[in-house]
Amino acid sequence: MTTWLLAGGGTAGHVNPLLAVADTLLRRRPGDEILVLGTREGLEARLVPARGYELITIPRLPFPRRPNGAALSFGPEFSRTVSNLGRTLLERGVQGVVGFGGYAAAPAYLAARRAHLPLALHEANAKPGMANRLGSRLTRTVGVAFPGTPLRGATVVGMPLRREIETLDRAALRDEALRHFGLDPVRPVLLATGGSLGARRINATVHESAQAILDAGWSILHLVGGSAEVADPGLPGYRMLEYSDRMELALSAADFAVSRAGAATVSELTALGIPAVYVPYPVGNGEQRFNARGVVAAGGGVLVEDSRFLPAFVTGEVLPLLRDPARREAMAAAAASSGSRDGADRMVDLLLGAR
Repeated sequence: MTTWLLAGGGTAGHVNPLLAVADTLLRRRPGDEILVLGTREGLEARLVPARGYELITIPRLPFPRRPNGAALSFGPEFSRTVSNLGRTLLERGVQGVVGFGGYAAAPAYLAARRAHLPLALHEANAKPGMANRLGSRLTRTVGVAFPGTPLRGATVVGMPLRREIETLDRAALRDEALRHFGLDPVRPVLLATGGSLGARRINATVHESAQAILDAGWSILHLVGGSAEVADPGLPGYRMLEYSDRMELALSAADFAVSRAGAATVSELTALGIPAVYVPYPVGNGEQRFNARGVVAAGGGVLVEDSRFLPAFVTGEVLPLLRDPARREAMAAAAASSGSRDGADRMVDLLLGAR
């Protein structure tokens, strides 16, 4: 039996791959024990216990980017956190550490190094975060979701996906999906989504372009998120929801997508062979644009800057795609060729092979 510490959290982009790897480890090695390291503030505080894993919490310590009071206290607090975590590793008999980025990852990497424990990490984004840039200097066991991710010694394993996505049979679920969302069983479906909080530009443009999309013979499933600024116009064939807790059904219904380019979103759409227009989030370090680079180069997606995703773009670029079944079919095949469904198993293979 091996006791593992899986570290990461803050956002779904860190927590979901962590949980996928945890589930796969236990499915393949049911006698092992898994502990998860995170913070009280991140999504892991809710998702990890809900999945049945023990969550060990440490303080949320953002790395200071400017000289101020927080910068002065960061060093001692970070050092204390690493020391306390080292004692936890010893007390709980941890034999391997796996990190997924986020606030909890860097202390785990340093504590593992000090304790001489095997260390592995997974980077979900094509443009790695600060914690995993540090971690990659401490281990040769580095799995990444996208080719070209600039981390030393990186092995492309793909994205560890949720089991319900990994095993999804879209064709078998399509009729159920259309009934679930109240969509026409004959029309193809455009899925528009900006994530849990929504995306202002995607929401506004799809909302304004809805009638033109419907007139092209399509239905629309629009997941607007929790902070949407658009109201449901009540158009036949246009289904607007704040969110869906049955994303496997939303993806089974979708024939084409308009979405942000978060690592998980790109990975799920490509794994399932769904062509898409990707509208990267325009704030941050630009990782979303890099996440979509591979599928766009393969011909399975179209990339458009947030500022250009306007009704005129829908009219000039999206509607011709929606009216061209042969091109969409080619895009779907290209999307599937750049995705994978076995990222969790490949990541587990990597970390087990390194022990």
